[in-house]
Amino acid sequence: MSATFLSVTALVPVGPGPFSVTTAEAAVARTIEVRGNTRIERETVLSYLTIQPGRNYTSSDIDESLKALFATGLFATVDIQPRGGTVVVTVTENPIINQVAFEGNRKVNDNALRTAIRSQERSMLTRARVESDVQNILEAYRRSGRFDASVEPKIIDRGSNRVDLVFEINEGDKTGVERISFIGNNSFSDGRLRDVIRTRQSGLLSWLRSTDTYDPDRLAADQEALREYYNRKGYADFRVVSATADLDREQNVFFVTFTVDEGERYEFGDVEVVSSIPDIDVNDLYSEVRTRPGNRFDSLRVEQSVEDLTLKASELGYAFAQVRPRALRNYEDNTISLIYYIEEGPRAYVERINIIGNDRTREYVIRREFDLAEGDAFNRVLLDKAERRLNNLDFFDSVRISTARGSAPDRVVINVEVMEKATGAVSFGVGYSTSDGVIGDISVSERNFLGRGQFVKVGVGGGTDTQTYEFQFVEPFFLGRRIALSLDAYRRVQDSNDYRSFNEEQTGGGFGFTLPLREEELRLRLYYNIFQEKNEDPDSKSTGVGNCDTSRLSLAVCDSLGEYMTSLVGYQLIYNTLNRNINPTDGFYASFGQEFAGLGGDSTWIKTTAKGRAFHEVLPDYGIVGAVKLEGGHIHALTDDRLRVPEQFMLGGNLVRGFENRGIGPRDSSTDDAIGGRFYVAGSLEATFPFPILPPEIGLSGSVFADAGSVWDADDDLVNIVNGGPGTVLSNGFDIRSSVGVGIQWQSPFGPLRADFAWPVSKQDEDKTQLFRLSGGTRF
Repeated sequence: MSATFLSVTALVPVGPGPFSVTTAEAAVARTIEVRGNTRIERETVLSYLTIQPGRNYTSSDIDESLKALFATGLFATVDIQPRGGTVVVTVTENPIINQVAFEGNRKVNDNALRTAIRSQERSMLTRARVESDVQNILEAYRRSGRFDASVEPKIIDRGSNRVDLVFEINEGDKTGVERISFIGNNSFSDGRLRDVIRTRQSGLLSWLRSTDTYDPDRLAADQEALREYYNRKGYADFRVVSATADLDREQNVFFVTFTVDEGERYEFGDVEVVSSIPDIDVNDLYSEVRTRPGNRFDSLRVEQSVEDLTLKASELGYAFAQVRPRALRNYEDNTISLIYYIEEGPRAYVERINIIGNDRTREYVIRREFDLAEGDAFNRVLLDKAERRLNNLDFFDSVRISTARGSAPDRVVINVEVMEKATGAVSFGVGYSTSDGVIGDISVSERNFLGRGQFVKVGVGGGTDTQTYEFQFVEPFFLGRRIALSLDAYRRVQDSNDYRSFNEEQTGGGFGFTLPLREEELRLRLYYNIFQEKNEDPDSKSTGVGNCDTSRLSLAVCDSLGEYMTSLVGYQLIYNTLNRNINPTDGFYASFGQEFAGLGGDSTWIKTTAKGRAFHEVLPDYGIVGAVKLEGGHIHALTDDRLRVPEQFMLGGNLVRGFENRGIGPRDSSTDDAIGGRFYVAGSLEATFPFPILPPEIGLSGSVFADAGSVWDADDDLVNIVNGGPGTVLSNGFDIRSSVGVGIQWQSPFGPLRADFAWPVSKQDEDKTQLFRLSGGTRF
């Protein structure tokens, strides 16, 4: 076996060599002889020649023939020599590739490299193609953040003019981003803007992520993310002047610099809706406008207003209506007045929607995100909305929607190009909390089940005192409508511990429907749930007051022991404008819901709960985020049956730090058992800030907080049961407990961890306090 290394350089004939030309003045080619061809037919060679038998030819004809034969890629060498009246064409055929292999690659697999190259098995080997393949392989490594990689092509002769092509790869070290700098940012610190973009600086956690490498596509997306962030913060004139990535080859690192021009910050001025369509009453459209005078300018609100006005006009019978916002800046008071112009647009129809790149995702999953179909009136606003929806699915790495002219001037073809990504996950978690001890879980989930856009999850978990089993299924488009159907089944087993004096088992399931009332913000959820609950004495396994050890368990707890079934229906109204659901820095979340138990089963009650959370960057330059949280609830028995202890509200360190779980509220004086209450309220003020002296990639942040809350008014029958025994019910009134404290959060490689130190400010003598609280976990 012999081996030859290819030098990847352009092969240019100079003087005598494989491409040699004998100067010939006008001569006649009586015959043409082809030599050296084994696989390629003589007629194929002759078809590329400009020299024809029986005709005159010159040296220029020989040159053109040489170029034409070489351009075919079929030959390694070509030689044309006149010999009297005969023209001899001697060729050396390029070998056939027997096998393409890669050596030394660990970070980029063979399949990814094969898609990057043009040389394939059973194809001709050409130097130009190999040179191109080398560059493509290097580009693939640059995309993965390895700019120090090198590639050496190697040819192994297998005889019979067949060869193996081997690319020997030295991957080199990962080329990280050493520093990300911003020039021209006065309103937001470098640290805050680094959180906005996807590219990250290299650091201690670089081995866990791939976004700390230079990627030109990601850098372009980062510029758009900065523009969107500033535009949502009121900076309508913001622009990225330049975005550069400088490679330091000695250190093998990049230095990324964004130069920005923030401009002034604006508020919304006057807002007006004007229509050139006579039958549209603009007074009926103001409710669709989300931009309010005096509010901070927000480009997303403008886009949403355009979409809502367009859809409303379509509902009124004007499918071709176009809404064009016009912004009028007032530089003196930094306001932007908006006029939404509604007018008849050009009559164009959707001829065809082409879906490209969906190898796994079913085509209808993509099509249903469009508010238009073939034959409908074409509207660009609806395309932008569909693109945003497809990106929000999180099924694709990229989504690109473009248009092309159809078969007629009033026909438009829509091309949707997607690049799919993995949507399944096998994950396990482990964590620890002061209330439940060590906990862990493992789950298998798929966000795009069988390419149908459905969500499926199966999981099991357990810990010192708990075991959980769950199954979830979500169909986001039930019966072809934008209504999400959810099915779930679960089983939870909780043993007694320091906070709960009885064992509790719950097995159940249910289904629900979620309807969007105002897309991306307001949703309504309707659901049904049924579960069987079993509560028992952890020692005697007995149930009922007569068999309960009242010296150890409260009479109220004993009354709640046993097996019973609960069948309930409920609804929940959810309003969400958070910029992200995990660690939000801006926006508002609110929910209001009620549950009605009594559709069969052993429980009859109505429960009402409400929650609200608001987040805002108090000092953006320093990354300080303020949060206000408030929630409360009430449960009321609908019949003469009394409420059970597990059905009532419990309150403790989960909402008011500084107290144990179930450490607040009505309590049996004889056993110290918490029995809960029919009312509860809790609130919190918190400021979160990064540690300025630590690198941001460590993920440590601190917080200061103040919590307050109360749970009160236990069921009257439960109170009478307790007061009729050896004890009495304590702390049954509305008495606010409060605490202040500090916390440390760590977004560790193993998941979020949080430690809180809290000191009660106001409390009752019967309350159970807790200075330190640790919670956290991970998911891999």
